[in-house]
Amino acid sequence: MRIGIVNDLALAREVLRRVVASVPGHTVAWTADDGDEAVRLATSDRPDVILMDLVMPRLNGVEATRQIMQHAPCPILIVTASVTTNFPLVFQALGAGGMDAVDTPTLGPTGAIQNATKLVERLQKLEAALDWQSGSMIAPASRVAAPSNDLPLLVTVGSSTGGPEALIHLVGAFPEDFPAAVIISQHIGADFALGLVQQLGSWCRLPVRAAREGEPPVAGTVYIAVSDDHLELGADRRLHYTPVPRHWPYRPSVDVLFTSASTNSSRPGVAALLTGMGTDGSTGLLRLRAAGWHTIAQDEATSVVYGMPKAAAEKRAAVEVLPLPHIGLSIVAKINALKRQRPC
Repeated sequence: MRIGIVNDLALAREVLRRVVASVPGHTVAWTADDGDEAVRLATSDRPDVILMDLVMPRLNGVEATRQIMQHAPCPILIVTASVTTNFPLVFQALGAGGMDAVDTPTLGPTGAIQNATKLVERLQKLEAALDWQSGSMIAPASRVAAPSNDLPLLVTVGSSTGGPEALIHLVGAFPEDFPAAVIISQHIGADFALGLVQQLGSWCRLPVRAAREGEPPVAGTVYIAVSDDHLELGADRRLHYTPVPRHWPYRPSVDVLFTSASTNSSRPGVAALLTGMGTDGSTGLLRLRAAGWHTIAQDEATSVVYGMPKAAAEKRAAVEVLPLPHIGLSIVAKINALKRQRPC
C-alpha cells in the first residue's frame, strides 16, 4: 500500500516513515506538514491510506479529513500524540470520515521506535479490508435452543466511515420512552469503543452501554459493540461476542449482527445501515428484509462514504433510502407502529 503521512513535526514524520517502511509491501507516497498541503497532495496523488495528525497549524486534521473525503476519498487513519487527551478532536475526525485512531509511535532513548504495534495492526487491518474479495458470509452459529422468554422490539444499526457523527444524529432522535432495544455495530477499534459509548451517551435520552457478553437486550437501552470480535444475538436471545468469521476484515461486523438478528429474533424489528466504506451489512440487511424487518439505508447525499448503504440499495435490501436526519424519526415511527400491532 502507498501511504500518505501528515504531521507538522519533522521527528514524528520520520518515525511514521520508518514504521511504514517496516511493514512489507508498504511505501510512503508523500509527506505533508499541515492539513492544507495534505488536501493538495491527496487530490493530485491519492494514496491507498493517509495517516492524519490532528493538531496542526493552518488546517487541522479534522477539517483536512473532511475536505479529503469530499474531494479525494480514501481511508484515513487518525494518528495523534494522545487519543485520550485529544478525544474530542478524534471523535470529530472520525465523524468527518476517519476510520480509526491510534497514538503516534515515539522514538526511544536508544533510537528504537516505541508503541508502533497498534499502528502496524491498523495498517494490516486496512490492507485486509481493501484487498477483501466479496464472498459468502458465514452465518453465526446458534448457541443453544431458544428459551420461552420473549425479546423486546429490536433496532439494529450498522455504520463505518463517518459513523460516529451519524450515530449522534440517530440516537438523538430516540425518546425517553422508546420501547425497543437498540444494538449498534460500528467499525472501530476496541480501545476506542468505550469513548464512543461515552460520546453517544451525552447525546441520547436513553442509557447507552457497552454490550456485555451474555446479557439480554432490554427495551429503552442502547448497546454498542466494544470488541474486535463480532457482536451477535444468540439463539438464547442474549448478546454474545464471537471471533467467527475469523478472517472477515470488518470488525465488529455489521453482517454478523444483522444475520444473527434475522435468525434469532422472535419478531420483526427495524434495521438501519449508515455511512461506511465497503459492503459490510448489505447482505445482513437483505436477510432482515426477507425476515420481515423494516430496513433503512442512508442516502448518498448525507453519507460521508456511500459504500455500505449503496451496496444495500443495489441489492434492494432497504425498504427505505433516507437522508440521515430522517432515519431516526422513521425508526421511532415504525417501532411505535410495531408496538401497537403487538404490545410489548
